[in-house]
Amino acid sequence: ERKIAMVFQSYALYPHLTVRQNVGFPLSIAHRPKAEIVAKTQHAAAILHLEDLLDRKPAQLSGGQRQRVAIGRALVREPEVFLFDEPLSNLDAMLRVQMRLELAKLHRELKTTMIYVTHDQVEAMTLADTIVVMNKGEISQIGTPLELYHRPANRFVASFIGLPAMNFFSGKLSPDGTSILLPEGHSVPIRKSNIQLPPGTGTLGIGIRPEHILLVNDQHTGVVPGIVQLAERLGSATVLYCDTPLGTTVVQCGGNELSKPGDRVLMALKNDSLHFFDQLGNALQI
Repeated sequence: ERKIAMVFQSYALYPHLTVRQNVGFPLSIAHRPKAEIVAKTQHAAAILHLEDLLDRKPAQLSGGQRQRVAIGRALVREPEVFLFDEPLSNLDAMLRVQMRLELAKLHRELKTTMIYVTHDQVEAMTLADTIVVMNKGEISQIGTPLELYHRPANRFVASFIGLPAMNFFSGKLSPDGTSILLPEGHSVPIRKSNIQLPPGTGTLGIGIRPEHILLVNDQHTGVVPGIVQLAERLGSATVLYCDTPLGTTVVQCGGNELSKPGDRVLMALKNDSLHFFDQLGNALQI
Protein backbone atom coordinates (compact mmCIF):
# COMPACT_ATOMS: atom_id res chain seq x y z
CA GLU A 1 0.00 0.00 0.00
CA ARG A 2 2.91 2.37 0.67
CA LYS A 3 4.66 1.39 -2.57
CA ILE A 4 7.76 0.27 -0.66
CA ALA A 5 9.69 -2.89 -1.57
CA MET A 6 12.18 -4.65 0.70
CA VAL A 7 15.21 -6.76 -0.19
CA PHE A 8 16.30 -8.87 2.78
CA GLN A 9 19.80 -9.88 3.86
CA SER A 10 18.79 -13.57 3.78
CA TYR A 11 17.09 -13.37 0.32
CA ALA A 12 13.88 -14.92 1.76
CA LEU A 13 13.04 -16.82 -1.45
CA TYR A 14 10.39 -19.55 -1.52
CA PRO A 15 12.37 -22.79 -2.07
CA HIS A 16 9.48 -24.66 -3.71
CA LEU A 17 8.86 -21.96 -6.33
CA THR A 18 10.83 -21.34 -9.50
CA VAL A 19 12.63 -18.08 -10.19
CA ARG A 20 9.71 -17.04 -12.39
CA GLN A 21 7.21 -17.74 -9.61
CA ASN A 22 9.36 -16.04 -6.94
CA VAL A 23 9.75 -12.88 -9.00
CA GLY A 24 6.07 -12.72 -9.90
CA PHE A 25 4.80 -13.66 -6.43
CA PRO A 26 4.02 -10.09 -5.20
CA LEU A 27 1.84 -9.56 -8.26
CA SER A 28 0.14 -12.93 -7.80
CA ILE A 29 -0.91 -12.17 -4.23
CA ALA A 30 -2.12 -8.75 -5.43
CA HIS A 31 -4.33 -10.63 -7.94
CA ARG A 32 -2.90 -8.81 -10.94
CA PRO A 33 -3.88 -10.05 -14.41
CA LYS A 34 -1.82 -13.03 -15.63
CA ALA A 35 -0.59 -11.15 -18.71
CA GLU A 36 0.70 -8.31 -16.51
CA ILE A 37 2.48 -10.78 -14.23
CA VAL A 38 4.18 -12.45 -17.20
CA ALA A 39 5.20 -9.14 -18.79
CA LYS A 40 6.60 -7.58 -15.61
CA THR A 41 8.41 -10.79 -14.64
CA GLN A 42 10.08 -10.94 -18.05
CA HIS A 43 11.00 -7.27 -17.85
CA ALA A 44 12.61 -7.68 -14.39
CA ALA A 45 14.41 -10.81 -15.54
CA ALA A 46 15.83 -8.94 -18.54
CA ILE A 47 17.09 -6.07 -16.37
CA LEU A 48 18.76 -8.47 -13.92
CA HIS A 49 20.00 -11.01 -16.52
CA LEU A 50 17.84 -13.81 -15.16
CA GLU A 51 16.17 -14.90 -18.43
CA ASP A 52 18.02 -18.26 -18.56
CA LEU A 53 17.25 -19.04 -14.90
CA LEU A 54 13.49 -18.51 -14.80
CA ASP A 55 12.64 -22.22 -14.51
CA ARG A 56 15.21 -23.04 -11.85
CA LYS A 57 14.54 -23.20 -8.13
CA PRO A 58 16.60 -21.30 -5.51
CA ALA A 59 18.61 -24.40 -4.54
CA GLN A 60 19.99 -24.49 -8.10
CA LEU A 61 21.26 -20.89 -7.95
CA SER A 62 24.45 -19.25 -6.72
CA GLY A 63 24.36 -16.60 -3.97
CA GLY A 64 24.59 -13.77 -6.48
CA GLN A 65 21.80 -15.23 -8.59
CA ARG A 66 19.56 -15.61 -5.53
CA GLN A 67 20.19 -12.00 -4.60
CA ARG A 68 19.19 -10.87 -8.08
CA VAL A 69 15.98 -12.88 -7.79
CA ALA A 70 15.23 -11.14 -4.50
CA ILE A 71 15.82 -7.77 -6.18
CA GLY A 72 13.63 -8.84 -9.11
CA ARG A 73 10.80 -9.69 -6.73
CA ALA A 74 11.00 -6.13 -5.37
CA LEU A 75 11.40 -4.68 -8.86
CA VAL A 76 8.13 -6.02 -10.30
CA ARG A 77 6.16 -4.03 -7.74
CA GLU A 78 7.47 -0.80 -9.29
CA PRO A 79 7.91 0.76 -5.84
CA GLU A 80 8.60 4.38 -5.06
CA VAL A 81 11.24 3.34 -2.50
CA PHE A 82 13.51 0.29 -2.25
CA LEU A 83 14.76 -0.81 1.17
CA PHE A 84 17.96 -2.89 1.10
CA ASP A 85 18.99 -4.60 4.34
CA GLU A 86 22.69 -5.49 3.92
CA PRO A 87 21.89 -7.31 0.67
CA LEU A 88 25.48 -8.26 -0.18
CA SER A 89 26.75 -9.41 3.22
CA ASN A 90 26.28 -13.12 2.41
CA LEU A 91 28.30 -12.98 -0.82
CA ASP A 92 32.01 -13.59 -1.35
CA ALA A 93 34.34 -10.68 -2.09
CA MET A 94 34.40 -10.93 -5.89
CA LEU A 95 30.63 -11.33 -6.10
CA ARG A 96 30.11 -8.31 -3.85
CA VAL A 97 32.04 -6.16 -6.31
CA GLN A 98 29.98 -7.49 -9.22
CA MET A 99 26.68 -6.95 -7.40
CA ARG A 100 27.70 -3.41 -6.38
CA LEU A 101 28.10 -2.60 -10.05
CA GLU A 102 24.72 -4.20 -10.84
CA LEU A 103 22.98 -2.20 -8.11
CA ALA A 104 24.61 1.07 -9.18
CA LYS A 105 23.54 0.46 -12.78
CA LEU A 106 20.02 -0.49 -11.67
CA HIS A 107 19.68 2.71 -9.65
CA ARG A 108 20.88 4.78 -12.58
CA GLU A 109 18.31 3.13 -14.89
CA LEU A 110 15.33 3.21 -12.51
CA LYS A 111 16.00 6.61 -10.91
CA THR A 112 14.12 5.32 -7.85
CA THR A 113 15.03 6.15 -4.23
CA MET A 114 17.00 3.35 -2.58
CA ILE A 115 17.67 3.26 1.16
CA TYR A 116 20.57 0.89 1.70
CA VAL A 117 21.75 -0.32 5.13
CA THR A 118 25.34 -1.57 5.32
CA HIS A 119 28.27 -1.92 7.71
CA ASP A 120 30.63 -1.97 4.72
CA GLN A 121 32.04 1.52 4.17
CA VAL A 122 33.18 0.58 0.64
CA GLU A 123 29.56 -0.15 -0.32
CA ALA A 124 28.46 3.12 1.24
CA MET A 125 31.18 5.20 -0.43
CA THR A 126 30.74 3.66 -3.88
CA LEU A 127 26.95 3.43 -4.06
CA ALA A 128 25.56 6.39 -2.14
CA ASP A 129 24.62 9.87 -3.22
CA THR A 130 24.06 10.69 0.46
CA ILE A 131 25.34 8.74 3.47
CA VAL A 132 23.78 8.82 6.94
CA VAL A 133 26.36 7.58 9.46
CA MET A 134 24.70 6.05 12.51
CA ASN A 135 26.35 5.48 15.90
CA LYS A 136 24.38 3.59 18.57
CA GLY A 137 21.09 4.51 16.91
CA GLU A 138 21.87 8.20 16.55
CA ILE A 139 22.87 10.15 13.44
CA SER A 140 26.52 11.23 13.57
CA GLN A 141 26.64 12.96 10.20
CA ILE A 142 24.78 13.26 6.90
CA GLY A 143 26.66 14.11 3.72
CA THR A 144 28.09 12.99 0.43
CA PRO A 145 30.86 10.37 0.50
CA LEU A 146 33.57 12.97 -0.10
CA GLU A 147 32.13 15.36 2.51
CA LEU A 148 32.36 12.61 5.12
CA TYR A 149 35.89 11.73 4.01
CA HIS A 150 37.29 15.27 3.90
CA ARG A 151 35.19 16.95 6.62
CA PRO A 152 34.10 14.39 9.24
CA ALA A 153 31.90 15.96 11.92
CA ASN A 154 33.42 13.93 14.74
CA ARG A 155 35.98 11.31 15.61
CA PHE A 156 33.57 8.42 15.09
CA VAL A 157 32.88 9.38 11.47
CA ALA A 158 36.57 10.07 10.89
CA SER A 159 37.50 6.60 12.17
CA PHE A 160 34.70 4.84 10.27
CA ILE A 161 35.29 6.34 6.82
CA GLY A 162 38.57 5.54 5.08
CA LEU A 163 40.78 2.46 4.68
CA PRO A 164 43.24 2.12 6.32
CA ALA A 165 41.63 3.95 9.22
CA MET A 166 42.68 7.44 10.31
CA ASN A 167 45.55 7.80 12.81
CA PHE A 168 44.70 9.57 16.08
CA PHE A 169 46.98 11.13 18.69
CA SER A 170 47.05 14.06 21.12
CA GLY A 171 48.81 17.40 20.89
CA LYS A 172 48.69 20.95 22.18
CA LEU A 173 48.25 24.24 20.42
CA SER A 174 51.36 26.41 20.73
CA PRO A 175 50.89 29.72 22.62
CA ASP A 176 51.12 31.73 19.38
CA GLY A 177 48.68 29.40 17.59
CA THR A 178 51.07 28.62 14.73
CA SER A 179 51.88 24.99 15.44
CA ILE A 180 50.74 21.81 17.13
CA LEU A 181 53.11 20.54 19.84
CA LEU A 182 53.50 16.77 19.78
CA PRO A 183 55.07 14.31 22.27
CA GLU A 184 58.87 14.18 22.71
CA GLY A 185 59.40 17.73 21.45
CA HIS A 186 58.04 17.26 17.91
CA SER A 187 55.73 19.82 16.32
CA VAL A 188 53.73 20.43 13.14
CA PRO A 189 53.34 23.98 11.80
CA ILE A 190 49.80 25.12 10.97
CA ARG A 191 48.31 28.34 9.70
CA LYS A 192 47.49 30.93 12.39
CA SER A 193 44.73 29.45 14.51
CA ASN A 194 41.64 31.22 15.79
CA ILE A 195 40.49 28.20 17.76
CA GLN A 196 39.02 28.86 21.19
CA LEU A 197 39.81 26.09 23.67
CA PRO A 198 38.19 25.77 27.11
CA PRO A 199 40.18 27.63 29.81
CA GLY A 200 42.88 25.51 31.40
CA THR A 201 43.07 23.04 28.54
CA GLY A 202 45.26 23.04 25.51
CA THR A 203 45.05 19.42 24.46
CA LEU A 204 43.56 18.58 21.09
CA GLY A 205 42.63 15.29 19.51
CA ILE A 206 44.42 15.15 16.18
CA GLY A 207 43.78 12.86 13.24
CA ILE A 208 45.54 12.27 9.94
CA ARG A 209 44.84 9.69 7.27
CA PRO A 210 47.60 7.20 6.38
CA GLU A 211 47.75 8.50 2.79
CA HIS A 212 48.46 12.02 4.06
CA ILE A 213 51.72 11.02 5.78
CA LEU A 214 54.82 11.23 3.58
CA LEU A 215 58.13 9.41 4.04
CA VAL A 216 61.02 11.88 3.77
CA ASN A 217 64.81 11.63 3.76
CA ASP A 218 65.79 14.49 6.03
CA GLN A 219 64.92 15.75 9.49
CA HIS A 220 63.11 19.09 9.54
CA THR A 221 60.22 20.81 11.32
CA GLY A 222 57.13 18.64 11.35
CA VAL A 223 58.98 15.36 10.80
CA VAL A 224 58.36 12.43 13.17
CA PRO A 225 60.75 9.44 13.39
CA GLY A 226 59.51 5.88 13.47
CA ILE A 227 60.51 2.23 13.23
CA VAL A 228 58.61 -0.03 10.83
CA GLN A 229 56.91 -2.92 12.65
CA LEU A 230 54.96 -4.40 9.73
CA ALA A 231 54.78 -3.81 5.98
CA GLU A 232 51.67 -4.87 4.04
CA ARG A 233 52.41 -5.01 0.32
CA LEU A 234 49.14 -4.70 -1.59
CA GLY A 235 50.55 -4.16 -5.08
CA SER A 236 49.23 -0.70 -5.84
CA ALA A 237 50.07 0.46 -2.30
CA THR A 238 52.26 -0.47 0.64
CA VAL A 239 50.92 0.06 4.17
CA LEU A 240 53.50 0.52 6.93
CA TYR A 241 52.71 0.14 10.64
CA CYS A 242 55.32 2.16 12.52
CA ASP A 243 56.25 2.62 16.18
CA THR A 244 56.54 6.40 16.70
CA PRO A 245 56.41 8.95 19.57
CA LEU A 246 52.73 9.34 18.61
CA GLY A 247 52.05 5.63 19.16
CA THR A 248 51.48 3.11 16.38
CA THR A 249 51.17 5.15 13.18
CA VAL A 250 49.90 3.75 9.88
CA VAL A 251 51.39 5.14 6.66
CA GLN A 252 50.11 4.37 3.15
CA CYS A 253 52.84 4.63 0.52
CA GLY A 254 53.22 3.78 -3.15
CA GLY A 255 53.37 0.15 -4.17
CA ASN A 256 57.14 0.34 -4.79
CA GLU A 257 58.03 1.41 -1.24
CA LEU A 258 60.80 -0.97 -0.04
CA SER A 259 60.81 -0.26 3.73
CA LYS A 260 60.76 -3.42 5.83
CA PRO A 261 60.30 -4.27 9.52
CA GLY A 262 63.12 -2.81 11.61
CA ASP A 263 63.85 0.06 9.23
CA ARG A 264 63.98 3.59 10.62
CA VAL A 265 61.85 6.08 8.71
CA LEU A 266 61.06 9.79 8.88
CA MET A 267 57.44 10.85 8.44
CA ALA A 268 56.16 14.29 7.44
CA LEU A 269 52.55 15.04 8.40
CA LYS A 270 50.80 17.12 5.74
CA ASN A 271 49.63 20.04 7.86
CA ASP A 272 46.77 20.92 5.52
CA SER A 273 45.36 17.42 6.00
CA LEU A 274 45.21 17.36 9.80
CA HIS A 275 41.85 16.96 11.54
CA PHE A 276 41.25 18.40 15.01
CA PHE A 277 38.79 17.21 17.68
CA ASP A 278 37.78 18.48 21.10
CA GLN A 279 37.73 16.30 24.22
CA LEU A 280 34.20 15.07 23.33
CA GLY A 281 35.37 14.00 19.88
CA ASN A 282 33.64 16.78 17.93
CA ALA A 283 35.51 18.25 14.97
CA LEU A 284 37.16 21.65 15.37
CA GLN A 285 37.97 24.07 12.57
CA ILE A 286 41.43 25.60 12.79
